[in-house]
Amino acid sequence: MSQSQTYATILAEERRGGFRRAALAATILLVCIAALWITGFFDGRRFADGLPALGQLATEMVPPDFGRWQHWLRPLLDTLAMSIAGTVLAVIISLPLAILAAPNISPNGLLCQVTRTLLAFLRSVPEIILGVIFVAAVGFGALPGVLALALHSVGMVGKFYAEAIEHVDPKPLEAARAAGATPLQVITHSVLPQVFPQLADITLYRWEYHFRASAVLGIVGAGGIGFELMAALRLIAYDQVSAILLSILACVVVVDALGARLRKALK
Repeated sequence: MSQSQTYATILAEERRGGFRRAALAATILLVCIAALWITGFFDGRRFADGLPALGQLATEMVPPDFGRWQHWLRPLLDTLAMSIAGTVLAVIISLPLAILAAPNISPNGLLCQVTRTLLAFLRSVPEIILGVIFVAAVGFGALPGVLALALHSVGMVGKFYAEAIEHVDPKPLEAARAAGATPLQVITHSVLPQVFPQLADITLYRWEYHFRASAVLGIVGAGGIGFELMAALRLIAYDQVSAILLSILACVVVVDALGARLRKALK
C-alpha cells in the first residue's frame, strides 16, 4: 500500500470515528431533551403560575428567624454524629464486600457476581425508605438514621472500593503470590497500599454527603436537624425554615472544608 493510500485510509477511519462520536452525542442530546419534555420542563404556563407562589414563599422566609438557635445546637450535633457513625459502619461493611466484588482478587466468579448484585440492590434503595423502615423497627432517634445511611452507602462505597481494587497494578499481586503469600497477605501488602489514597477520598466524600443526607432523614423521624426542619414546616414558620436551612448550609461548608483538609493530609 502506497503512502497516499495509507493516508487516505487513516483519514477515512478518522471520519468514521468522527461520525460515530457525533451520532452518539446527538443521541444523548435527544434523550436529554426528551427527558426534559416528558417531565414538563418546557411547560411555560406551569412556571408562570408557580412564580407568584415562589415569590410569596420567599417573602415569608425573609428575614430568617434565629430566635430558637439554641434548640438547634443539639440536633446539629446529632446530625454530625449520624454522618460520622454512618460512614464508619459503611466502611467497615464495604471493605470486605469490595474485596469479594473485585474480580482480580475475589475467591471465585460466582461469589464476585453475587456480591456485586448485593451492592447494586443496597444502593438502589433510597436512604429515606431505609429510614422509614428502621424508624419502624428501632424507633425514633439517631440510630435509625445511622443504620439507613450505612446500609445505603454500603452499596455505593462498596462499588467504588471494588472498582479501585479492580484497577490496581497487577505486578505486585503476581509477585506476592509467586513468593507464596496467602490471599490475606496479598490484600494487605499488595492491594491496600496501592488503593489507600483512593479509598480515603471515597470515604471522605461519602462523609460529606452523609451530613447532607442526615438532615433529610430527620424528616422521617430519624433525629437530627431534619426533625426541627420538619416541625417548622408543619407550623408554616417559613422564617424559621430559612434560618435552619442557613444553619445547615454553614455546617455543610465547614464539613466540606474539613474533608478537603483531611484529603490533603492523607495524600
